[in-house]
Amino acid sequence: MTHLQLCRDSLDGLSVGDALGAQFFVPGTSVSELVAGRPPASPWPWTDDTEMACSVFAELRDFGKIDQDRLASAFAHRYEPYRGYGAGSVVLLRQVRDGAAWQQAAAAAFDGKGSMGNGAAMRVAPIGAFHAGDTRTAALEAMRSAEVTHAHPEAVLGAIAVAVAAAEVGRARLSGAGLEPAQLLDAVLDVVATGQTGAGIARARSLLGASVAEASYELGNGARPLAQTTVPFTLWAAATYLHDYPRAIIACIEAGGDVDTTAAIVGGIVATFTGIGDHGVPRAWLTAREPLPAFGTG
Repeated sequence: MTHLQLCRDSLDGLSVGDALGAQFFVPGTSVSELVAGRPPASPWPWTDDTEMACSVFAELRDFGKIDQDRLASAFAHRYEPYRGYGAGSVVLLRQVRDGAAWQQAAAAAFDGKGSMGNGAAMRVAPIGAFHAGDTRTAALEAMRSAEVTHAHPEAVLGAIAVAVAAAEVGRARLSGAGLEPAQLLDAVLDVVATGQTGAGIARARSLLGASVAEASYELGNGARPLAQTTVPFTLWAAATYLHDYPRAIIACIEAGGDVDTTAAIVGGIVATFTGIGDHGVPRAWLTAREPLPAFGTG
């Protein structure tokens, strides 16, 4: 098992979670049917979460690190607005594609405050997987990937938290060591302990053992698509269901809200630990997911 293979598993888990979660915005799709082993009819198209994560994966596969200028260009030239990008992302990516500096475009968003959205967190788990066992590098690379589009500190902290979680579960998989839910969240809190996002993760730790309904009510489910109202619940779900990828994704669907994004974040972390098959990403779900773009394979 190489770090690139871990990264590949993370991308598969992220993209399947994204694509399956997106099906639950379609009227009539039932979580009870999924629990009973009857998932929605395929194919499952993926969204902007997967499209951007594929560019992150390509950076790691081809260069082994994040180059911000190169990543910004990849995001801008590959994005397809119909994939579900938010209005702010569309404006920013068009500006970069038309020649604007990403630093200026990101800083100018939301009246100069920068975006605190969950978009930087949704695409970052493969970075943590690639740097499994090296939380410092995972955090720094996550920060670099986030800053390309998100200038607000909360969004950057959200991305760092997800990447550190993926790096920790990747370390556990490579070493064969156990990893308890509280241990995982403690490792994240060692790096991300400030701001609203850090406070939310601390609250998530205190809610270990709670129901999905209680955790999503207390932590948020991404219905307000901000880092601080998305990342704490996703880390709770990943820690709680780390050994069971399907159950982790079902928890995101049961919570409602920004289901494709929460399932992408949780899927990217959990699949780094479980891989494909058995209690990992079901092969039938992987087949049902729309094929990834060419630049996100290999």
